[in-house]
Amino acid sequence: MDITIQELKEKLDKGEEFVLIDVREPHEHEEFNVGGKLIPIGTFMNAIPDLEEHQDEEVVLYCRSGNRSGMAEHLLRAAGFKNPRNLKGGMLAWLDQYGK
Repeated sequence: MDITIQELKEKLDKGEEFVLIDVREPHEHEEFNVGGKLIPIGTFMNAIPDLEEHQDEEVVLYCRSGNRSGMAEHLLRAAGFKNPRNLKGGMLAWLDQYGK
């Protein structure tokens, strides 16, 4: 299920509890991020066992445009995660709406 940039900003502003993961490359993460744990999509499959403690929690995934995080969402769903969510439009949409 997708999450919009507005919904994510509201969650961050309220300090809600959820897992936030950036699946971009390290150089993209360094340029700008919204606080997510960096797990590049190329290593994501290997990281899934480390995330299993969050299987029942909301996990929000983001990338540049929403494509890589969409793949990560499907991988988590296939691994039995209950509530993985893909940030619709990714960091491009975030920067367009909110800037850095």
